Amino acid sequence: MLKQIFAGIFTACLLVSGCASQNSVPPVSKPAERDAVVVAMGPNSEPEAGFDPVYGWGAGEHVHEPLIQSTLTVTGKDLEIGYDLAVAVDASADGMLWTVEIRDDVRFSDGEKLTASDVAFTYNTVKAGSSVNDFTMLDHAEAVGDTTVLFHMSEPFSIWPYTMAVVGILPEHAYEPSTYGQQPIGSGRYLLRQWDRGQQVVLEANPDYYGEQPRMKRVTILFMEEDAAFLAAKAGQVDLAYTAASYADQKVSGYQLMAVETVDNRGFNLPAEYPGVFPEEDGVPVGSAVTGDLAVRRAINIGVDRQEMIENVLNGYGTPAYSVCDRMPWYNPASEVPYDPDAAARLLDDAGWTAGTDGIREKDGVRASFHLLYPAGDSVRQALSADFSNQLAKLGIEAVLEGVGWDTAYDRALSEPLAWGWGAHTPMELYNIYHSRPEGESAVYSPYFNSRVDRYMDAALAADSLEEAYRLWKAAQWDGETGVTQQGDIPWVWLVNIDHLYWVRDGLRVAEQKVHPHGHGWSIVNNVDRWNWD
Repeated sequence: MLKQIFAGIFTACLLVSGCASQNSVPPVSKPAERDAVVVAMGPNSEPEAGFDPVYGWGAGEHVHEPLIQSTLTVTGKDLEIGYDLAVAVDASADGMLWTVEIRDDVRFSDGEKLTASDVAFTYNTVKAGSSVNDFTMLDHAEAVGDTTVLFHMSEPFSIWPYTMAVVGILPEHAYEPSTYGQQPIGSGRYLLRQWDRGQQVVLEANPDYYGEQPRMKRVTILFMEEDAAFLAAKAGQVDLAYTAASYADQKVSGYQLMAVETVDNRGFNLPAEYPGVFPEEDGVPVGSAVTGDLAVRRAINIGVDRQEMIENVLNGYGTPAYSVCDRMPWYNPASEVPYDPDAAARLLDDAGWTAGTDGIREKDGVRASFHLLYPAGDSVRQALSADFSNQLAKLGIEAVLEGVGWDTAYDRALSEPLAWGWGAHTPMELYNIYHSRPEGESAVYSPYFNSRVDRYMDAALAADSLEEAYRLWKAAQWDGETGVTQQGDIPWVWLVNIDHLYWVRDGLRVAEQKVHPHGHGWSIVNNVDRWNWD
């Protein structure tokens, strides 16, 4: 029977243009148990280095809960901090020492007790060996007895609780870097029972878990391309399958389309300095004669119809984006702007950008023209870029589309706008995008420098509470006089937050989701232990 099911999906796939080879699709039928679920994710969701927190499991660009391992803290629906292993967290007045008390009733899946020594070992190992986690702010972790961990910081870092929410705790007694990722021992809600590379992962509920026992006892994750996942849903072989807006107008018998709000945003950097302000970087030009003009950047930001993009490119599944942190606790609503093409045109007129014979504006011999870059192979960013280009043309700005590879995209973004995707459950996203580099160098991804914005973000990291840090992160966006919003420097224009879409089998109750970060993968199963069937 399973071979017949697999053959049906494979045959149907051959009829779909661009479908990847499906000889890797495992023959999985719907579980008979009412405490099991089958989920289809994209192939990029499979952790290349395995289920090892040292090498990015749970962290990195696409943050999610590690499931197999416990974490010290967790984030709630509104990104508030809660406790998992931790029972108390305290920071010293100068922010240089964090003291964390942990539970004393937790055991790893091999029966060994989890102690503060395991926590310290994990953080010191991640600091020494991770190419994904940034632990430059941590000097070292120290265990004091079985239940107290001291984090000695190299610099204040008020948002340390958000880091603690994504670092899974390793067993010091059983950690071997070469094998742990394939055979992880943890203390989380689930155990890894099976991993068929390129195909599937099978998780089973941890019977010795210290918290509430998962309702879903068995979770099967399939790794499929979008078209294959869609066909698997149509064939009834998955209970939940990720999908894209291009499939949103389809109907799948026995399934409903679920949309999850995200901070998975798309936007363009607008090089915010003129050429020559910052030196070339290894021969790479820095700055733009067009977007270096503040009036151009402000006109672009209010002259783009975000809702039109959502309707025409995303089939209605998205929300307008005005910052890199919409709906986060540190978001400043001053980022929001109305769509006003007439005001945008006046800004350009007043700044001396006048239309030439072909309708493209010019100023002092400079033509309002630049390349608009997008990652080749990303159809959504390509479509958004094309829409953006068409809208800019109405303002008299020529944006020439060009697909590029990431091998050259970072360099070219120093002088040309590039379509980016960002969005994380940490305000470090703001810092990484807008903060200047040491010794007066511009921000790393696109030329920009504002010393007051830098000071706000530095102060936010040194704040003595998350609440005070939130206030300072908001001030970096706009303090009434300056910042990175429309009234300020507007060095990036944010367009849309892309809804994460899923086909969900009738009768499956997916627990309420917190806002998803960038990446259409493991975030959906953050709380799979709380899912249930009618």
